[in-house]
Amino acid sequence: MRKWWPLLAVCAGSFLFLLDTTVVTVALPRIGADLTATVGQLQWVPDVYTLVLAVLMLAAGSLADRWGVRRVFLAGLAVFATASLGCGLAPDIGTLIAARGVQAIGGAALAVTGFAVLAATYEGRSRGTAISVFFAVNGLGAAMGPVVGGVLTEYFGWPAIFFVNVPLALLTAVFTVFAIRRDTPARRGRFDLAGAVWFAVAAASLVHGLTLGGEGRWTSPVTVGALVVSVVAFAGFGLAERRPDPLLDLRLFRDREFTTLVVCAAASTLTFAALVYVSLWLQTDRALGPVAAGLALAPLAGASFLTSTVLGKVLHRFPPRVLLGVGVLLGAVGSLLQLGFTVTGGLAVTGIGVGIAGPAMGTAVAAAAPPGRAGMAAGILTTTRQFGQTLGVAVLGIAYQAGGLTPVYVVAAVCGGVTGLLALVPRKQVQVPA
Repeated sequence: MRKWWPLLAVCAGSFLFLLDTTVVTVALPRIGADLTATVGQLQWVPDVYTLVLAVLMLAAGSLADRWGVRRVFLAGLAVFATASLGCGLAPDIGTLIAARGVQAIGGAALAVTGFAVLAATYEGRSRGTAISVFFAVNGLGAAMGPVVGGVLTEYFGWPAIFFVNVPLALLTAVFTVFAIRRDTPARRGRFDLAGAVWFAVAAASLVHGLTLGGEGRWTSPVTVGALVVSVVAFAGFGLAERRPDPLLDLRLFRDREFTTLVVCAAASTLTFAALVYVSLWLQTDRALGPVAAGLALAPLAGASFLTSTVLGKVLHRFPPRVLLGVGVLLGAVGSLLQLGFTVTGGLAVTGIGVGIAGPAMGTAVAAAAPPGRAGMAAGILTTTRQFGQTLGVAVLGIAYQAGGLTPVYVVAAVCGGVTGLLALVPRKQVQVPA
């Protein structure tokens, strides 16, 4: 049993930060009423969290390789708990958004180091089992957010969704001290500060521009300026990463298999991005309370958890590319079912797809990671997923404001279908430079 203690510690930390990616979805109407916030301001409550996660995960992975994953994991828990307390005590929407951003700094450390611990601790069939359980808990945490958030919001008030993180984070930290052994840094050298800054500016500018555009301000000088800054910053990031020992080794993307993996990781996050608007629709158009809205989304959580748990036993028998394609395609089918037939059935099918695609992505990235780069590999996977979800919330927000849930489902289905078919096309084996 002691063999699986690191897995338990990692799953506890990952469950916390992923729960908070979706736990606020059903609480947004109450938050808006209590803090007198507009729809645009409310969108930043989930958006700033996923944006900061996406911006910092590459940097967190690099720091984990240099400082040690255990140290970064514990630091992440401390920041996450402190910021959660600040979220619950926030007197206005601006303070809440700022505290959510700080909370995501701790979440970035938890996301990257958790996966890196598994990649470094387990091998062979044990690694497949560990990664499947890890992604099962991840899917459960993200998908259970609306249920947990609904119960806490309705019976204890929306601050409770943040206060509950404090004791849970402290307990996880105590268990981590005993479960995960001290490790030595896997790499030396200078931290790529220039690359981290360029990427942060590029990502933040892009999401800010899309968010403003979604509010109908495409011709605004601020919107145009943000998108221009994003293009320039991404170019600067590409030039900065040509230095030795970069934050992100761009040679990885010469491999079409690896590029397909990254695209699939981004596409799979549209499922959770859509939950923001499904929850708003259930509470505004269908007049459901927070608990009822959360329970309506529960089939996705259950299907994802069961699928990932079972998949660990057979994961090694199938190429990750095939599992990825099938998983993302099922997500697209689930979106179509929600569009025209049944929300419950569609969510269940989508959950099965999430449960298939997640472990497949984790196994492929863990196998591709060169020695001493487990943090970088984890950073690539987690950054892609979180950045994809952040962009997904912004893009689907445009669709939602244009025509409600129908265009949201259409966009999710088209993106998932095209990406899933792309993943099924045979390509050469992943070769990651050392």
